[in-house]
Amino acid sequence: MKKLISKKKPAYEISERLSNYLTKHGRNIKIPIYYDDLLRFQGVVSIFDKDGKDTLWVSAYYSEFEQEEIQTSLKKMYNILHADGSDIILPYLNIDSIDYCTFGNTKPFRIKVRNILNDNYIFLYIKKADSSRVYGLELEHLLSPNHINFLVHGNTLIEEHISGIPGDDFIANNLDLCSERDKKEIAKEFVKFNERCFTRLLGDMRAYNYVMVLTHDFDRIQYRIRAIDFDQQSFEGNIKVYMPQFLKENNKLVQMTLALLQEESIEQYKREERSLLAKRATSEKKRLKELMGCMTADAISTKEKIKELKMELFKLTGDVKFKKSSNMGEILKSALDYIIRNYKNENPYIIR
Repeated sequence: MKKLISKKKPAYEISERLSNYLTKHGRNIKIPIYYDDLLRFQGVVSIFDKDGKDTLWVSAYYSEFEQEEIQTSLKKMYNILHADGSDIILPYLNIDSIDYCTFGNTKPFRIKVRNILNDNYIFLYIKKADSSRVYGLELEHLLSPNHINFLVHGNTLIEEHISGIPGDDFIANNLDLCSERDKKEIAKEFVKFNERCFTRLLGDMRAYNYVMVLTHDFDRIQYRIRAIDFDQQSFEGNIKVYMPQFLKENNKLVQMTLALLQEESIEQYKREERSLLAKRATSEKKRLKELMGCMTADAISTKEKIKELKMELFKLTGDVKFKKSSNMGEILKSALDYIIRNYKNENPYIIR
């Protein structure tokens, strides 16, 4: 069977136009520490999970000479991301760990920041900046039900932690324990998540690239699937890469969805999600237009993949705009235009 994703995606530098966009919207900011600074560790210790399995993360340690400077800079970085950037709270913060991931495109650092007054802690991530990921994060912020907090400067990307149960863990350890009602809720959310990823061309949503977020309502648990990896934004040519239903790691969710939901229900949830995407795109029209301007002027894929994807979308929709697209930005713009044109709510009861 042919692999959907056969090669590692290259990193693309952030263009001047995208950098100007990020500056305008408060994403491009002066920072006290860069990704390359964290690479100066003296050694690492492997991190294993509770079952003794290698997590592919290692705990980094630094020389005594550099440790204090790095930890102070990381505290400042946390404060810039989550507060007003002042130094007032720095004495109450501690850097408990600096972990480095040996797997993935951006080779991230995971920083655990603890408040020493109450022992509450939070994670933040420092990664190599890649324009594909930045586009993915910004599109998630504008088009999904979730807001994303991130900062960029030079070759460094800082992201907040997205809380939830990793998808692969949830499928392996929690899914079978869910009630029939909960499974139907999860199936509904998977249909909507699948549609959301496909419409905005976010690829590679294998189970370990998203989390399951559980919210306790007064009489039930609400489930939401949130993407946590945005490296594969508008890069691959195979249309199936953008549909989580075709990734083997999600097979159990796919089989459960087909068993529990009727075809009419699946189609209804798809239409609901397309309508919501159209509404979000319309409400963020000005900012989205600016972002699409950056993306249509940028190179974030290869000619072969662009040609493959646009022709597959043309065959699927019959929309000639896809066929005329010359890059990934234009393909995505055509996809959003298609959704807005066909699924924007024309409710006759709305006062205009």
